[in-house]
Amino acid sequence: MDRDYLIDYFAAVERHIAQREMSLAHQEQLIAELDRDGHDTTDALGLRATLKSSQELLKGERERILRELHDLAGRRPS
Repeated sequence: MDRDYLIDYFAAVERHIAQREMSLAHQEQLIAELDRDGHDTTDALGLRATLKSSQELLKGERERILRELHDLAGRRPS
């Protein structure tokens, strides 16, 4: 892939990771409130699990992009 594309893509993935962290923090707050108020947390816990799973996928993608950028840098003439 093109280096400039990878850099832009990396930035987008970083933004998504940051947004997902905020979503996870919010979901944790909602779960605590639901639990405190005696409500069922099953759906909220399921959503949290989905958010965590997608966050791990994003982090894996970030690592893949970094490896590809590193590989591209190693192929450049000095």
